[in-house]
Amino acid sequence: MTSQTITAAASGTWKLGDRTVNRIGFGAMRLPQHGEAFAADAVPRDRDQAIGVLRRAVELGVNHIDTAEFYFSPLRSANELINQALAPYPDDLVITTKVGPGRAPSGKWLPHATPGQLRGQVEENLRRLGRDHLDVVNLRIVGTDSIAERFGALAELREAGLIRHLGLSNVRPHHLVEAESIAPVVCVQNMYGLGASREQRDFLRICGEQHIAFVPFYSIAGTGRTAGATTDHSPEVHAVARAHGVSAAQIRLAWTLHQGPHVLAIPGTGDLDHLAQNVAVGSLRLSEEELAVLDPLHHQTA
Repeated sequence: MTSQTITAAASGTWKLGDRTVNRIGFGAMRLPQHGEAFAADAVPRDRDQAIGVLRRAVELGVNHIDTAEFYFSPLRSANELINQALAPYPDDLVITTKVGPGRAPSGKWLPHATPGQLRGQVEENLRRLGRDHLDVVNLRIVGTDSIAERFGALAELREAGLIRHLGLSNVRPHHLVEAESIAPVVCVQNMYGLGASREQRDFLRICGEQHIAFVPFYSIAGTGRTAGATTDHSPEVHAVARAHGVSAAQIRLAWTLHQGPHVLAIPGTGDLDHLAQNVAVGSLRLSEEELAVLDPLHHQTA
């Protein structure tokens, strides 16, 4: 694969509400720091390097960026970096953010926002990004409790024009049913990749049937989560990677994209070479035989 010449357009497109995006996007979580995201001793990434990666991502056709106000490390904020790198924003760029969790300036995680606190979180995203509205806001939750009050609060902000579209993050199927009774949902952002649970596999299918974008996070990191890409690849993944002349991480990402046309990838990096490799995955086509080799790795998880 000649990743230097491949753009995000090779991945195909899907719609987030009325906004069309390329299926390969960019996740900003790792942009503010080196090493593990949210670590207390995180080393801030060089500002020019971070800005260069964002600008190059857009040059490579990325028009879907995932971020959050709580993506920051000492001296660096993902939203502020996005603003500095890309404002005035291209007309086709869709920025998706998420609210619900919060972090104090010290980095300490705060209790999840109440319905009344969500407006402040939305306004802080607007301020840092330099926007008068947010393209997509995901309500991120932990647990199985009702989300009606919190999602209802965001629906009111949508009606007020501060938010264009709403989504959900880290949720179960019953949350989607509950949310859709309140306002339209354009995306579900959940952990997903090789080895995902049967519930998540079913949830991905449900979203596809309803034409809702399914946006996996940690599809490359796997069990590494915030620490970054896993190195725990099976022999089957390595074999498929060798056949294509790419990395095992690229195969994991490509497999995820093959799970449905409604799947949007948001791999993140602060490295220009890794960025090009991630974008190039959009042109990688796995054969039926290769998928047959990889799928059992997925389905062996209950």
